[in-house]
Amino acid sequence: MTKGICSLSNIPLRKESDSRSEIVSTLLFGETYTVLQSGEDWTFIKTHLDEYEGWISSKQVTILYQEPKTHTPVTDFPFAIIQTPRAFIMAPYGSLLPDYDGSDCYINGENMKVTNTQQTQSASNINYITRQFLNVPYLWGGKTPFGIDCSGFSQIVFRCIGINLHRDAYQQAEQGKVVSFLEEVQTGDLAFFDNEEGRITHVGIMLNSHSIIHASGKVRLDNIDSYGILDAENRNYSHKLRIIKRLLS
Repeated sequence: MTKGICSLSNIPLRKESDSRSEIVSTLLFGETYTVLQSGEDWTFIKTHLDEYEGWISSKQVTILYQEPKTHTPVTDFPFAIIQTPRAFIMAPYGSLLPDYDGSDCYINGENMKVTNTQQTQSASNINYITRQFLNVPYLWGGKTPFGIDCSGFSQIVFRCIGINLHRDAYQQAEQGKVVSFLEEVQTGDLAFFDNEEGRITHVGIMLNSHSIIHASGKVRLDNIDSYGILDAENRNYSHKLRIIKRLLS
């Protein structure tokens, strides 16, 4: 099947083949996908990292002729600068540099100069990584430092410490090992929250047993207890705790 790669800073992934349709996720530079259906205006794809399906503009499709052997995450905040023969690309934090060799990355054999690229962050720096996103506005389907949703936030943070998460909160809740008690929480554990119907709809990253960072209106720090997230501004519970999972060893 035909494969493609995101060669722009980001590409919106839509629910339907319409520019007014809901954005369900975002492709970042270097992310690859399989083309499931191709048309003059819209192309239906399935992403490789999280197997998410949706529509992108056919004008933004780049066919992948040489599949990258490596994918190095961008850990510069808010973006790394990539110089192509024709233009500059701002690759957001969490983008993937195909076949990065320390100075250049490559798409279909074309080399592109990369500036200000750091090494992949370690799990011990998760406090630092997450706090860089503080006050980034919430954006449904977003995955960049200019707009991000709750599961996009956890996915990008974990990507930059070498762990691939699924796209949606309820899917991420299926990964990792259960943490039975709040007192046993470690930095980097994921907390999941459900709605009145019992469906998991929200996720945040635990910083310790009583503090969580998550995207709700904006990326923010809040207190958490065994019931859920306590919104310090409104002095009420904004999310009801369902389960805590651990992916870091």
